[in-house]
Amino acid sequence: MEKTKSFVISISRQLGSGGAYIGQQLAKNLNMFFADREIITKAAKQLSTLEENLEQREEKMLSFWHSFIKASPQNHGVFMAPVTPILEFTDNEMFTVESEILKRIAAEGPAVLIGRCGFEVFRNYPNHVSVFMHANNEFRNERIQKLYNLSHENASKMIDKSDKERAAYCKAFTGKDWADARNYDISIDSSKLGVDASVAFLLNYLNTLPIQT
Repeated sequence: MEKTKSFVISISRQLGSGGAYIGQQLAKNLNMFFADREIITKAAKQLSTLEENLEQREEKMLSFWHSFIKASPQNHGVFMAPVTPILEFTDNEMFTVESEILKRIAAEGPAVLIGRCGFEVFRNYPNHVSVFMHANNEFRNERIQKLYNLSHENASKMIDKSDKERAAYCKAFTGKDWADARNYDISIDSSKLGVDASVAFLLNYLNTLPIQT
């Protein structure tokens, strides 16, 4: 596989499937730019917000209740009505800015890009390979427990919450089901292959692809 300036690998992933690690290893082996945290840094600067504020909203929709600041229902016997806060940025603004950043990174050279509906952002790019990494719950739970030092129960809750948030975010901005394998060029179960074998499998797969110049 000969990499061109416009070659992009986008990786969508279930939490705990090893998608980010696999992306890092692909970038290292293929001498490509890897972007995950970099996207947060650039987007936060463009949206004039702190990185931690953006990170809390990554790939999730702002719920109705988060759109309001609710005072205590009883304040010395006086009911306080909900007050609408001034949001720093909307979900749509965040998605638009991050999509623009993904495209700018890709324009600068070959890149491996993590999440943020990259499979759709680069849908019409001629030299784009979209990957979906998934795994069974046991595999994911074990990895999340180790990564975040969580109990089995809390890891399960974190996984379930992440799946729902990413699915809702994807549906809102692409109209597609996040976990539908038909959205991607290749879908891999890392709980069957293991993360390192998944890297090797993808490298072999990529080497079979013709690249348009």
